[in-house]
Amino acid sequence: MSNLIPSLETFAKGTAATAAGLGTLGMGLLYYGQNFLIYPSAFPAGARENVPVPSDFSVPYTDLELTTPDNVKIRAFLLLQRHVLNMNETPLEWDEQSKEEFAATRPTVLMFHGNGGNHGHRIPLGKIFFGKMRCNVLMLSYRGYGHSEGTPSEKGLQVDAQTVLDYVHAHPQLAKTPIILYGQSIGGAVAIDLAYRNPKAITALVIENTFMSLPRLIPSAMPWLGPFSFLCHQKWESYLKAPKLPPGMPVLMLGGARDEVVPRSQMQELWAIIRNRGRDAARSRGKKPPAGGGAARLEREEDEEDEDGSEKGEGEKSGSPRPGAGSGSGSDGRKVPPRIVVDGGNTYIEFADGTHNDTCVQPGYWSAVAEFVAGLRPKAFSS
Repeated sequence: MSNLIPSLETFAKGTAATAAGLGTLGMGLLYYGQNFLIYPSAFPAGARENVPVPSDFSVPYTDLELTTPDNVKIRAFLLLQRHVLNMNETPLEWDEQSKEEFAATRPTVLMFHGNGGNHGHRIPLGKIFFGKMRCNVLMLSYRGYGHSEGTPSEKGLQVDAQTVLDYVHAHPQLAKTPIILYGQSIGGAVAIDLAYRNPKAITALVIENTFMSLPRLIPSAMPWLGPFSFLCHQKWESYLKAPKLPPGMPVLMLGGARDEVVPRSQMQELWAIIRNRGRDAARSRGKKPPAGGGAARLEREEDEEDEDGSEKGEGEKSGSPRPGAGSGSGSDGRKVPPRIVVDGGNTYIEFADGTHNDTCVQPGYWSAVAEFVAGLRPKAFSS
């Protein structure tokens, strides 16, 4: 027994030293290396060098190099609408036809990608906005991503997003078009921030699998750094900005129930804020809140079930999904319809089989987006 005690003491001391070392490493890595963790711009391999272009997907485009106010050159693709859309045109024909005034009659979508890859990797998504919904599309690589210069940071991405919006405002055909922001993951935080800073310039938001804030996300996304989340200086505090968006700005939120990076609770909490922003503002002024979908929460697992076993919640059609919605597979093989909550001009759709990177390919995702876009101004936007 006496021989065992020193061994235990040695083990305890070694464990304490290891814990202290890991703690110090975690603190240092989170504080000094968090930009590398949050903005892995070189992932996947070759993402800084290899940037697909729209012509690879038979999409006409203009390659843009925009200079930000802090003198960083960022790269973007502009997909400008025209009366006759022929995906087999040659680049020379694209340049001539881009002068069509038809572009001025269509909505413009600004696309903000997630924290990996570059704007070239999102061309298939941009092609849907462009070819199916007949939207103008402007998609960029943030600073430090793809062929854009600079180093990514929260402040830097905010400047990049504003630069793209300013370009649209100065464009002869796009200046007066309705502007829709589409953001995935951290791109959703970029979109919310841009709308918060330009409330009169943005028509609507479409955000997918985003979060309340990065400090609130760290404990679940990187549990080993959870105790040091207070050191996170890249905040992206969407939960503070979302309540200040204009109540009349429609928002479509799209989430994957199986998101392994952003817990569904983060999207649910953000949805509660989004849907209640007008009511909360009215209450603070002592006025009667506008009518809407009731309690400020997304129905969770404890909600009552319909006769077919699917959950139903406020704004949902009992027993069946809304038109255009997709479905997932339950544990027993049955199709699980997406959960849809509608509150005024705001909509939340949660796809049962969606994970962080494949929610955008779930059945019904793009028909839901198209329905939302068409509903903003049906006569002007319908194809």
